[in-house]
This record gives sequence, structure tokens and C-alpha cells, in this order.
Amino acid sequence: MHKQGGNSLRSWLVFVATAVVLSLIAWLVWSAVTNRDELPLIGGDKPSSSVTVGLTGAPDSLDIRTDASTAISRALIGNVYETLVTRDENNALQPGLASSWKVSDDGLTYTFTLSSGLTFSNGNVLDSSDVIWSLQQIVKNKYQGVTDLANLKSAVNPNETTVQLTLSKPDPRFLRALSGRAGIVYDSEATIDYATAALGSGPFTVKQFDKGSSITLEHNSRYHGDKAKVGQATLKYYASADALTKAAQNGEVQLAFSDDATLANAANDGEKPKVETGMSRSKVMLAFNNATDSILSDQQARRAFRFGIDAKGIASSQSDSAGALGGPFTPLDPGYEDLTGMFSYDQGQASSMLAYFYHNYLGTVDLLVPMRYSSLANTIADQLRAISLPVNVETLDSEEAVTQRINDGKYTIALTTTIDDGPVYAGENVYHYQKGEVQQSYANVLAATNDNDYQNRLKAYAKTLSDDAPNDWLYTRKTFIAAASGVSGYPKNMTDELLPLAKVTVG
Repeated sequence: MHKQGGNSLRSWLVFVATAVVLSLIAWLVWSAVTNRDELPLIGGDKPSSSVTVGLTGAPDSLDIRTDASTAISRALIGNVYETLVTRDENNALQPGLASSWKVSDDGLTYTFTLSSGLTFSNGNVLDSSDVIWSLQQIVKNKYQGVTDLANLKSAVNPNETTVQLTLSKPDPRFLRALSGRAGIVYDSEATIDYATAALGSGPFTVKQFDKGSSITLEHNSRYHGDKAKVGQATLKYYASADALTKAAQNGEVQLAFSDDATLANAANDGEKPKVETGMSRSKVMLAFNNATDSILSDQQARRAFRFGIDAKGIASSQSDSAGALGGPFTPLDPGYEDLTGMFSYDQGQASSMLAYFYHNYLGTVDLLVPMRYSSLANTIADQLRAISLPVNVETLDSEEAVTQRINDGKYTIALTTTIDDGPVYAGENVYHYQKGEVQQSYANVLAATNDNDYQNRLKAYAKTLSDDAPNDWLYTRKTFIAAASGVSGYPKNMTDELLPLAKVTVG
């Protein structure tokens, strides 16, 4: 009887255990059906370490679909959202969600093979249907990146790991576009509020968003690739470069990224962080007003200005300079070639060219400058005065104010920063510059059907453009990084555009 009672007890325990397991399975299924965005993760350890990253320029929203700001794409692309193709620190294209791709000889058909085992952070499978759906949503709703898909004719997925995109005409920029907003793959089943939350397939998830203050990223234990080295990364935003520098100095942040040389001051004499520099695709440029009522509508005047300004000397003296430029592309851009020799500093040549104009024709040069570059503006003004040009320097509070004056056409020349401005000159632009030869040269660029031709045609375009001197590209800018002791694995180049944090470790 004792033996029979033991069997009954064991049977009862088995029944209870089975019921518990079945209940748990039922709950998981119900949770998956009713709230798939928040399916709980079973297992999967995450690191205990965390890092606080200091930045300036807080995003107003997490909605990367509709918010055009660089701040949000910088924070989320590569960390939370992933793209078909990615870019490395040297701006070279690399596999993303697509492990490989092929381009047809005519440059019209792109065939992508997706990596296996892809999932979103909520556990939903990511396959070719999500890629097609995402592209459709961008086009249909005119989300950010839609202009990069202007030549997309059709998108099909023959199977779960293959995507075939066909263009209506060649576009050698297409792959690069798919490393940005146009290439983000969204979960078609997500029901989140994109303004305050994010759901992607990257190494991090968004744990919390405090508008204007911080974004807290959390380790995604489901991530299909190399997992993040820290359990949490908090992006903390500061109102100014000075405030960011102080935060790096006092240890409030373990990492700080800036395009302002002020951050170099974080290396104080105490427990100082290590300050390093990288290269940006941003550049400092002297914008010329090419409008018909401006003296710089004349090619000879523009060329004289470029001969009269010591671009190499300026580049070597500026704390945020990564090297002199002579054309529209930086060393990190496709089609870059050193064009600094095209307008070597020669004030005698500049004066000779200006002598062509009668004395009062040129008038007073109105030079606009944002406060941060006021010293540089004075240097440029002195160099122009040395070739008998009267100059009025007008210092404005911000770069935004200078940009607005450029847009309004109320200036002669203006010191400004810009990025990726190469294509601008081939169409209608804020500088009021037009040249048929330049437009034709860029049309030839866009007709390239392979990357080698694309690069070579970009070089030819840059030479044609620089020779006509619509602006004076002075230098490529640096990026600045301050890192506390024991912190490693952080990016250096292009950190004003992209901020991949998965490899960051805290010792």
C-alpha cells in the first residue's frame, strides 16, 4: 500500500508539473499574439558593465522614419536599427543585414542575400518580406530616405533570404543609400509609438527616452551577430561643447564625442580622460554668393578670391582641421582626390586678376561668420585686404544664423560648415551657382554602372567644379573623442554621423 501511495503521489506531482509547463507555454503564446513587441526574453545573459556617453544636439523624437535630424540617425542606426548595407569607419561599404550582393552589368538589378537567423529584438523573424515591406512603407509614406529610392522600379523576394531590387535607370549611389535611412528594415508587426520607442534588429534596444536629455540603450541578448560588450549605454546630451567638456573632465561621462575642438581641453592635469581625434566628412568652406547681382557671379573674381586665400595655411593652423581641401570631397568621400594644388596661395596672381575690374566694381566684401570661427574670419579678411579688397566682417551668434543668411542671399562670402555637398552644384542650389559643363559632368557620374567608373567620374566632376571655383573648400574637420581610463572599442571617424557602440568595453 505504501508503494501504491508513492506512485499516486508521483503521478500527482507529474500532473502538476505538466500543468505548470503547459500554462507557461499558453501564456507565452498568448503574449506573443497579443503583445508581440514585448515578448519576454527567456535566458540570455547580458554584461553587467555600463557606459555613459556624452553628446551635444539632443533629438526631439525617436521616430527615425519622419525626423530628419542627424541626431537620431546617429544614435539609432547601427545600434538599434540595422540596414541592408553598412559603412565602416572609413566610409567603405560593408555587409549589413545582407551578407552579400550582386549588381548586374547594366547597373539596374541588385540582388541581396540576407544573413541567416535574423530576428528583431522582440523575437520576430526578420526575412526578405520585411525588407520589401520596409521599402514599400518608405515610398508610400514618404519617410526619410524616400528621395534615395527615386529610381527604384520594383522590389521582389524570390525566397526568404533573397531580395531583388530593380532600378529604372542606373544609380551608382544606390548601395550607399541603403546604408542609411532608405535601407532600414522595420518589423511589419510592430505596434509601438515610434516617437518615444524604437524596435529594430540591432545589438541594442531602447530602454528609455527622456526628450532633450538622454537615450538609454540596453543590450539585446537576442542579437544575431556579435553582441554588445556592455549591458547598457546611456547617451546623455549637453547644451554646449563647454558643458560636455566639463562632464568628461569630472567623470560624469566615460565617453564624449564632439566636432568642437573644445573637447580637447578635457585632458586636464588630474584624472584626465584620453583625448583622441578622428576624421569627419564635414568641411569648413567659404561659401560664395554666385547670384547675378554679386561680384562673385564672375568666374575671374571667384578664382582671384581663391588665389588670395591661404587655404593650406589656414588648415594647418586650425585646431579642428584634419587637412586642407581643394575640392568638394573629403578623404572619406567616394571620388576624393587631392586638389589643393589647383589654387595655390598667390596674392600676386590674385591682385593681377582683380586688376581686370574697375576700381569701384567689386565694392565691399561682406563676410559672414559664426562666433566659433570669428578668429579665422579675421585671418581671411586680412588676406583679402592685402589684395586691395575692402572687407566687412559680420559675426553672427550661430551657424544656423549664417545658414539662414546664405539662404536669403544676403552676403558676399560666408564661413560655414557643410557635409556631402558635392552633388549640390549640379542643380538648383542656395549659392545660385549654375554651369552647364558642371551639370553635364555630374550627369555622367550618375550614368556609371559600376563603382570603378563611378569613382573615376566623380574625380573628373570634382576637378571641373573646383576649376570654376563656385566656393572655396578650406579643410576637412576633425572629430574629437574623450575616453576615461579603461574604456576602449569606440569609433573615431565620422562620429558626427554614425556612433556604433556595440564594441565599446569598460575595463
